[in-house]
Amino acid sequence: MSAAGVKNRAAALFAVLVLAVTAACTGGDGSSPSSTSPSPRTGGATDVLAVKIDNVAPARPHTGLERADIVYVEQVEAGLSRILAVYSSDLPPVIGPVRSARETDLELLRQFDRPTLAFSGAQSRLLPVIDRAPLDPVPPSKAPRAYFRGPDRPAPHNLYLRPERIPFTASGVDAVAELGLKVGAPPPGGEPEDSRTVRYPSASVTFTWSAEGERWLVSLDGAPARTVEGGRIGAGTVVVQDVDVRESDFRDRSGNNTPFTETVGSGDAVVLRDGRAYDARWARSSADADTVFSTPDGRRVDLAEGPLWILYAPRG
Repeated sequence: MSAAGVKNRAAALFAVLVLAVTAACTGGDGSSPSSTSPSPRTGGATDVLAVKIDNVAPARPHTGLERADIVYVEQVEAGLSRILAVYSSDLPPVIGPVRSARETDLELLRQFDRPTLAFSGAQSRLLPVIDRAPLDPVPPSKAPRAYFRGPDRPAPHNLYLRPERIPFTASGVDAVAELGLKVGAPPPGGEPEDSRTVRYPSASVTFTWSAEGERWLVSLDGAPARTVEGGRIGAGTVVVQDVDVRESDFRDRSGNNTPFTETVGSGDAVVLRDGRAYDARWARSSADADTVFSTPDGRRVDLAEGPLWILYAPRG
């Protein structure tokens, strides 16, 4: 190798080391990374990997989101939305951009058996709560080699996860099974539906039915959601779950209160599948219980093939 080649290779290796150190020293969005030792595992590998993903325009297109089994959308500060993507059957090589965890995520994830949670960091007062939660937290401080910053967009919208470098192995089983849900025939009735929009104070998610693709095409804040290769992101089933959203005890670094979404309780829901909308009810008796989706007359609601999107829509 020439002297110039040796010099270039050394520079590249140095850049990789810098990225790893940077990821380990920051929560990805200015929040503090967790610094405690990894939580002990109970009975081997966890069942699902949950990744907290950015959802503002500078963070798009998302990487690896199209391969998630379940995509949750929740409200965060300033009326914006953020994504919690759950993987089990198919693990992409890269996922992101990764952002910070919220208190809502901890209660939501109690439906799974000690999941692994990948996130960039969290508000400092929330970190001890995360460490006490029944999950395996994996921020950059615990797995610096698993995270890197991409060169194509500015921080904090450029932190990515290589899931093969964290202590998690995909089970190959769709994560919806962990929620007690299954693919099956649609319930009777329903109304034809071409499009449905869920609005947050400063964000929106729209689903448009594609008969040709047999899926709901996703748009975020009015723009088509695409993969990094340019394809459209779609869902097989969409659940719009009416929930209470209240103030929590936490605030972001700008002083905005962090909303807490109540995922334990019951309420109305709408299930979108096969180009139709079905009125439904949701019920979750406790944090340790699964969420049950049923028709108004009590029949179980099954899913269509493909990714499941669940949107927590604020009541009223």
